[in-house]
Amino acid sequence: MRLLLIRHGQTPSNIIGALDTAIPGPGLTELGLEQAAAVPAALAAESIGAIFASTQLRAQLTAAPLAEARGLEVQVRNGLREVDAGELEMRTDDQAISIYMETVIAWADGDVERRMPGAENGAEVYARYDAVVDEAVATGHPTVAIVSHGAIIRSWVGARAENVSADFSAEHSLGNTGVVVLEGSPTHGWRALSWMGQAIGGASLDDAAHAGAAAETR
Repeated sequence: MRLLLIRHGQTPSNIIGALDTAIPGPGLTELGLEQAAAVPAALAAESIGAIFASTQLRAQLTAAPLAEARGLEVQVRNGLREVDAGELEMRTDDQAISIYMETVIAWADGDVERRMPGAENGAEVYARYDAVVDEAVATGHPTVAIVSHGAIIRSWVGARAENVSADFSAEHSLGNTGVVVLEGSPTHGWRALSWMGQAIGGASLDDAAHAGAAAETR
């Protein structure tokens, strides 16, 4: 099957670079609403049969225009929520952001027992995300869209896609409403086809903007 992992639109917390992972969390900025409104046209060529979104408001607001355009209901799942920042919640300083991103990338590199300070470890995060992906596959639709969050998408893809390494996930940002397209299944494995519109392994992708800003994670 084809899996479209979509990051939500811009939020007020993205603007200030805050590690904002609470539920339901903030809505979208005016720009974020415009980004969400542009998603249906951007994915016009995709035959989407189901749409899932996290319990965080920003993901549901981003999914809404796509759902309306396709005549589908947004299926809200807690397993798709952003990686809990725990003791780092709402911090904007470089140290907190570094700890947060180093932790989620360490999970993608196999250190799934490492725990976010005061929150989840990688095994727990991947288990909840995998469960929703399994549900998406079980719908039987050839293409399913999942609207989720920057850090968890980058980490999960780095762990689950055979052609995406943890280093790749660390080095490549995922902008608001950016899409990662994968093909495969939980049984036979996943392969990433594109990252924010650029084919995996293409020169243009290697030149893409790199990670580091807090606004590129949640």
